Amino acid sequence: MLLTNKNRLIEMLSSALQGIAQERGLAEVPMPRLERPKAVDHGDVACNIALQLSKAWKLNPRELAQALVERLQKEPGFDRLIASCEIAGPGFINFRLSNVAKTAVVGEILSAGTHFGILTQTNPSVPSAMIEFVSANPTGPLHVGHGRQAALGDALANLLATQGIKVHREFYYNDAGVQIANLALSVRARLQGLKPGDANWPEQAYNGEYIAEIATAFKASPEFRDDLEAIRQFAVAYLRNEQDIDLKTFGVQFDCYYLESSLYTDGSVAQIVQDLQGIGKTYEADGALWLKTTDDGDDKDRVMRKSDGSFTYFVPDVAYHASKWNRGFKKVINVQGSDHHGTIARVRSGLQGVAQKRGWDLPKTYPDYVLHKMVTVMRHGEEVKISKRAGSYVTVRDLVEWSGGVTPEMTADERSLALQRGRDAVRFFLISRKADTEFVFDIDLALQQNDENPVFYVQYAYARISSILQQWGGQTSDLAAADLSLLQSKAADHLLRRLAEYPEVLTDAAAELAPHALAFYLRDLAGDFHTFYNADRVLVDDESLKRARLALLCATRQVLQNGLKVLGVSAPAKM
Repeated sequence: MLLTNKNRLIEMLSSALQGIAQERGLAEVPMPRLERPKAVDHGDVACNIALQLSKAWKLNPRELAQALVERLQKEPGFDRLIASCEIAGPGFINFRLSNVAKTAVVGEILSAGTHFGILTQTNPSVPSAMIEFVSANPTGPLHVGHGRQAALGDALANLLATQGIKVHREFYYNDAGVQIANLALSVRARLQGLKPGDANWPEQAYNGEYIAEIATAFKASPEFRDDLEAIRQFAVAYLRNEQDIDLKTFGVQFDCYYLESSLYTDGSVAQIVQDLQGIGKTYEADGALWLKTTDDGDDKDRVMRKSDGSFTYFVPDVAYHASKWNRGFKKVINVQGSDHHGTIARVRSGLQGVAQKRGWDLPKTYPDYVLHKMVTVMRHGEEVKISKRAGSYVTVRDLVEWSGGVTPEMTADERSLALQRGRDAVRFFLISRKADTEFVFDIDLALQQNDENPVFYVQYAYARISSILQQWGGQTSDLAAADLSLLQSKAADHLLRRLAEYPEVLTDAAAELAPHALAFYLRDLAGDFHTFYNADRVLVDDESLKRARLALLCATRQVLQNGLKVLGVSAPAKM
């Protein structure tokens, strides 16, 4: 139901509780909560506050519920908001909204349009937040795990933005360390005419065909020379550009690309180590420098600087997150693979030490993490483990092209449409499960155009409504004056209830960092629409009834469009 209706009912319940409390000399009155009954026949919303308070107030719960109902009925506007209320079981109060209250959501959606469900004012509790996601090493193409991060991170950023939070999207490039050195050695080996499997091919080299592509491009460039540093710089720039192309194809943009190498050149890593040493949070042993992470709940202390003088990978991570705090981001969310779970305690422990040294009021849980599990790709009934281009894994580009049915014979326009289909399928599929669950991506399902394909099912609902409105041929702006009291069927009631849930779905999904909840909602909304369409003919002869049902469909289409946009999925008018 509408947030305004819910808030009004909560205010009425609070007022009634205050009245009872004053009569009995009770000071503390908790805020009542409303829930949606599991069974539709039980009403639109339910409240169990009488059960919660009965023991503390020393009242029979049904008697307290009865007293609440009697007071509620005297509240101004109650009759307009509530059609009926009844006491059930040991003290539940079930409410049925009036037809006016139920149908009001249609007018609000038509009035708000693309802003329906969105808080347009700045959120005072969390004015801004940074989401760091993808953050792939520039050592190869983006793989399906990066795709899941891109879908989750971008949808999460959009969700937070609906709650009045200014969101900063950041990509952290690990452009320093052993993996980058191996990349340069791999390209040099290709330049020397070697290939995977040859006797002199480096053991740690990358075997994908993209290494040969980099070598060919470097050889043809003005920068070409047999210098390992020049090779490294060219290879990193080449792969960063390739990753940018894939991200653009996937519809993801970032506000900032932060380089790990900058943390060394500007002295941030050295300063972090100095800070931690300065407060006694480190010690020397076996020729290495250790961080006392056990002080912060880790199972053992961790090496910061190895005996060869190089830093372990979590040290620049601490410096990087210190920079986030320095830049004013008090709310930071990292979207990463579940293999990063072990680094959380180390990074937070290091940050707590830095905060102690610098006098920061840093929460112990800073930063927040959304960890996702692996993605298994199935095609033609078999698991796909490798990509011809990448050599050892399936790339995001593969996934988008396969899911869109891209073929070499397509024209440019056909390919563009196919890539859009593929992007929509990949985004929706990768968001449609909780991040901490493993996901099987079925390419064959993504290509199907039927009810079993969730993204097609939702998009088809939007396209079907668009077709009905086009067939009608009128001005949708005129539907704001429709007589919505005529929407009284069971199917219409279900659809109205679902539409009214949308603002709360956004709020809860953002609070729980759970974009999958919105994907679930959109599928349920599409299902309620299809049920309504099959039960209640829209383009009937009765003009008033027709306009009322068209208004309901127009509102449904708007919410479908709004929700899909949050997920980064298109809403095509034709399928």
